[in-house]
Amino acid sequence: MASYKQAGVDIDAGNEAVRRIRDLARSTFTPGVLSEIGSFGGLFRPDLRGMPEPVLVSSADGVGTKLKVAFLAGRHDTVGIDLVNHCVNDILVQGAAPLFFLDYLATGRLAPDVVTLVIEGMTIACRDNGCALLGGETAEMPGFYGDGEYDLAGFIVGVVDRARLLDGRSIVPGDRVIGLSSSGLHTNGYSLARRIVFDELGLGVDAHISEVGHTVADALLSPHRSYARVVRPLLDGGLVKGLAHVTGGGVTENLPRVLPEGTGAVINRAAWTVPPIFTWLQEHGGIADGEMYRTFNMGLGLLAVVESAKVDEVLATLTAQGEPAAAVVGEIVAGDRRVAYTE
Repeated sequence: MASYKQAGVDIDAGNEAVRRIRDLARSTFTPGVLSEIGSFGGLFRPDLRGMPEPVLVSSADGVGTKLKVAFLAGRHDTVGIDLVNHCVNDILVQGAAPLFFLDYLATGRLAPDVVTLVIEGMTIACRDNGCALLGGETAEMPGFYGDGEYDLAGFIVGVVDRARLLDGRSIVPGDRVIGLSSSGLHTNGYSLARRIVFDELGLGVDAHISEVGHTVADALLSPHRSYARVVRPLLDGGLVKGLAHVTGGGVTENLPRVLPEGTGAVINRAAWTVPPIFTWLQEHGGIADGEMYRTFNMGLGLLAVVESAKVDEVLATLTAQGEPAAAVVGEIVAGDRRVAYTE
């Protein structure tokens, strides 16, 4: 007789994955969690004391084709970190602190060991960010994904008091742009990076890149940073007018998202040292400068727009939080919400 397992869906493997995930998720639970993993919906009661006008902020994202590198390398312990940190940063730039996170993992054939590694990465990042892994979905879809492959998406909800909501409206010409360093490509530009590394250069994941000082796998799988801890004191002190998470589109496309009408930005490319992985990709891929800055973060994972008179205080605060490499990388000018570059 035919069975679901013969069709490619192993309910027992799914139950085993959930069993392993349950204890991992519990390690992230905050006092607001009211439900257990396995419920149809996650229950959360936020503590909103001290917020006269709380605003919920939500976001959803994925890891993208960086997953292809993880598949090739057989490394599944960092992509969950990527996913959570990316989502945390996306709501951080509006001033929000994360409350809870949900994940969606879909695969052709469910492998509990792989799922456990992915979720372990998520729980590490959730604990680091004070965010509860409230629930999620693990879907087994035979024939839809290639053998050994999966897709990953995340959904986050945070909260900010309306009076502290960052929307960039107060940004004016003369304000300065401060850049915080990235830890690598983060989760963007991988379709181009993979084409250069694997298709054009024919390198394997274990190949050592002397100019970068790492193997291909180590360089391309470096986890996406979370900026929540280092930026929170700036938000609490009212020192920031706007924040931009440098994701797909690079500095060129992301900084304008926080600029009000009538302003633009000039970024000084000599103000920071571009990490070797980007210069190596540019050289071996024959990529123009404009394309690089519109595709990759180029070593700047987060941009903060601050009043010129507060630059020293902001930099000192960041240094005290362990962010000594932060630097003024540009200035706000009159313009049409575009980014220009100088050397």
